[in-house]
Amino acid sequence: MDTPLRKDHETPVRKHGEALLRKNDEIPLRGVRPNIVQSIRAFRVQDLQDAATQLNQHFLYANLSSAQSKQEVLDMLAAQYTFPAHFGKNFDALYDCITDLVFKSGPQPGFIVVLEQIPAHAKFDKEAREQLLDVFREAAEYWADRKIPFRCFYSFL
Repeated sequence: MDTPLRKDHETPVRKHGEALLRKNDEIPLRGVRPNIVQSIRAFRVQDLQDAATQLNQHFLYANLSSAQSKQEVLDMLAAQYTFPAHFGKNFDALYDCITDLVFKSGPQPGFIVVLEQIPAHAKFDKEAREQLLDVFREAAEYWADRKIPFRCFYSFL
């Protein structure tokens, strides 16, 4: 019987999305809950983008370093995440854009979201920062209810 020889590290283990994972391959973000909002800390943006690619998930990145106010943060998110023109530029509309509108567009594989350099000054104070992060926490819960991974990583300026 002719059976091709395989090395142990080439043995397929399971499918994850469209990517076939091998026994000795590292599973990206293995130690990170599937639905969470957390500080970016030890993660590099490029590693998160690579993980999204490997997991066949959407990667959403926004650098907010030049934003000075809530309105500018929302404008930058809308531009960098390519929200529809009718985006209402408030936190409720932000929530709608990252939940309902996306859900209605069809099956979703999951999301890795990066909010880099959220402003930390008088015009975008601690309360505004917490409101912004709460939108993403609520989105993580929304997607968790639908069994879709939604990981959001953030840093402050």
